Amino acid sequence: MRDVVIVGAGRIGATLADMLTLSGDYAVTVVDHSADQLAMLDVSTSIATAKVDVTAPGELEKVLAGKFAVLSAAPYHLTTRIAEAAASAKVHYLDLTEDVKSTRMVKAIAGKADTAFIPQCGLAPGFIAIAANSVARTFDRLEEVKMRVGALPQFPDNVLNYALTWSPEGVINEYCEPCEAIVDGALTEIAPLEDCEQFTLDGIAYEAFNTSGGLGATCHKLLGKVKNLNYKSIRYPGHAAIMKLLLNDLQLCKRRDLALAVLKHAILPTEQDVVVVLVEVSGEKNGKTVTEQFSRQIYAGYVGHARRSAIQITTAAGISTVLDMLANEQLPQKGFIEQEDIDLDAFLANRFGQTYGRSESLNKVA
Repeated sequence: MRDVVIVGAGRIGATLADMLTLSGDYAVTVVDHSADQLAMLDVSTSIATAKVDVTAPGELEKVLAGKFAVLSAAPYHLTTRIAEAAASAKVHYLDLTEDVKSTRMVKAIAGKADTAFIPQCGLAPGFIAIAANSVARTFDRLEEVKMRVGALPQFPDNVLNYALTWSPEGVINEYCEPCEAIVDGALTEIAPLEDCEQFTLDGIAYEAFNTSGGLGATCHKLLGKVKNLNYKSIRYPGHAAIMKLLLNDLQLCKRRDLALAVLKHAILPTEQDVVVVLVEVSGEKNGKTVTEQFSRQIYAGYVGHARRSAIQITTAAGISTVLDMLANEQLPQKGFIEQEDIDLDAFLANRFGQTYGRSESLNKVA
């Protein structure tokens, strides 16, 4: 039995706690700064909780003492603090952040740590990088790598064709921050919400546009090996134009607090969602020019007796798989580990990673 701590008692933290506890191999403690949030923790099993202000020096370290790992499901601005506590307590560290600056700081902390530090273990960044790099490795010469991910309502009911399927703070962040890409062989930054493209997958029309953070370290891994590489978020048609009006034309990107308030006020969350993953790689194999695709569609379902959204399930499954691989010594036990170094077949073979092998709704566990 491995003792782990989850920081963050939100929906992702609750799903993760249930997923790990139900496996029978992990004893979970969920910590949060809010007693009310902990009281509302929506889990189907008995899980230990603790009210902890992670920003207070030494408080999180006390909880981490003697544990196997800490998993951050907290807002991205707490990433560095939690990583510092993990290093001090000498426990393994995993997170779900999409924030590029925070990940760079985690890498610096990992350089002096005695345990493994594995950031960006969710969907995007996370699984999308594992999938893209695994497909890319089968090519003799790479021309283009396209990475596309969306968490979308199955039944959109507003002009944005969107619902708050995950952290609204994270949505605003990825719509406002510069985006890494490789263009004509050079590493560069491109603007968010731009380069909107239209495509159809399984008869459904989508759009995709630049957003920040979903690439992980893929740009740096494939720099010098691919001509063009980019990451875009998938939405239903029309979404990008409205968000550009709000964030760019009305300059709410400079007032993210106000943009966040608008989203929370106007858009309701949903548990009837679908996660769409699409990787497209083109290049040369055995002297022939080819294009290959990897796609997944994962729907909302159940973890234990609790109904969870698709984004909750895929995100929790991503970090649970990496934790399980770490516990089984399938990954290095020390230092900074990137998602791009994780083998796709090993990931999908894992009991938690099998979630990504499904393209239909999960069955309820009796």
